[in-house]
Amino acid sequence: LIIIDHGHGFKTYYGHTSKLMVKAGDRVKRGQVIALMGTSGHSTGYHLHYEIWQNGRVVNPMRFVKAQED
Repeated sequence: LIIIDHGHGFKTYYGHTSKLMVKAGDRVKRGQVIALMGTSGHSTGYHLHYEIWQNGRVVNPMRFVKAQED
């Protein structure tokens, strides 16, 4: 599990990774590879578990997903 604290009450969570590419305390930049996707627990295949938290509450990540422009 990787948790990134973005400040202003926002944190993102990334789970089911196979290899971490950053360590606690690292500063990361947009687009940087932070982990490799994997499988763990009782999952049936490779995938990414992604959550956005705002002020201690989980929020719908679709509010923050930007559509790709042609």
